[in-house]
Amino acid sequence: MKGFNAAFVNEAVKLLKKKKMISAAILSILAVLAGQIAVTLIKNDLGIRVVGGNEFPLLVLSIITYTILPLFVTLVVIDMFNGEFSSNTMKLTLLNPVSRLGVFSAKVLNLALFIFANLMFVMIFSMFAGFLFNSASVSLVGVIKIILSYLSTCLPVFVFGLLIVLLSNVFERGSAVFFMSIIIFIGFNIFGFLFSSYSSFFITSMFDWYTLWLSDSINVFKIIRQILIMLGCGLMLFTAGFYLFDRRDIHNKGSER
Repeated sequence: MKGFNAAFVNEAVKLLKKKKMISAAILSILAVLAGQIAVTLIKNDLGIRVVGGNEFPLLVLSIITYTILPLFVTLVVIDMFNGEFSSNTMKLTLLNPVSRLGVFSAKVLNLALFIFANLMFVMIFSMFAGFLFNSASVSLVGVIKIILSYLSTCLPVFVFGLLIVLLSNVFERGSAVFFMSIIIFIGFNIFGFLFSSYSSFFITSMFDWYTLWLSDSINVFKIIRQILIMLGCGLMLFTAGFYLFDRRDIHNKGSER
């Protein structure tokens, strides 16, 4: 456990030092500001109330989960695996007194914390913006729904992140992982739309599964079924990703350059 804790802290420090963390925060702020400006302009110029203080953070959530967040999840995973293999820093990481499973788990856990921190940051900032400009429509029930929505979104995005982890251990080049991630992301969304009855098996179609928690009549069976599907997919992706990571040769990096 001591070795794992050291590996986790090491991965956290490396993640915090990356410029992508700052870029993710800046783009998230810009997305919230752009959304609030658009809502305010429509309200002032056309007299149409698009969303209230409780609805604005949910509008922001529906946007970032299909744009900014998957992009930065992909970039972070590429840095964690392909970037370290190509720069040969992975060799130094694996020389520490911790198993490969410990290193892999530490990286995956830091990915989960990145997703959680990003969503919480956006939630707080969007709530502040929404309540500032639409304070009259704020309610305690609405706040609870916002928090529940952002927390529940962590799971499907994390499972998508595990898919990228698998890809990063299949392909040696980060550019290949990036383009395959884009293709899979677009493909899953298209297939989820065309084959809506099977959309639960395309993880990106569940980025908005938080809407199930907000409906007047909550479908408990469907929520449990989708949770089990995501947990099952996550377990399989984690296992497959670690299998490839464990078999990867840290000394052969000629083809990764």
